Amino acid sequence: MNEVTYLSPVECPDMDTAQIRTLYQDLGPHTAEDVICRAMEQLAQRLCQVQEMALTGPREDMHKTLRSLSAIAEQIGMRSLSRVSHDVMTCLEFGDLVAESATLARLARTGERSLTQLWDINEFSI
Repeated sequence: MNEVTYLSPVECPDMDTAQIRTLYQDLGPHTAEDVICRAMEQLAQRLCQVQEMALTGPREDMHKTLRSLSAIAEQIGMRSLSRVSHDVMTCLEFGDLVAESATLARLARTGERSLTQLWDINEFSI
């Protein structure tokens, strides 16, 4: 029992690149890049807000922020980020603090990987 195993979970975000292509086709390249950049900024802000609210804020506000985060993620094709946001909301609704903590950690990992992956998509160049 002296052996300790460290787990390093890695998230592989589910991105809908067709959604990004549709944005480019519908809005044009410059407007689409602007929309995506603003969405990425808003997602990063909301991810930080959720982490802060988990420590100090009211759960109702956290639920609203998660709902907003999910909607923005869905709009730009970040399926897994949207799903994990819903998972955290479910944990809040059930009052399961252990599951909430685990899904918040997953939300942070998924958010970071999703934002990085979106930035790296070849079609997205600034």
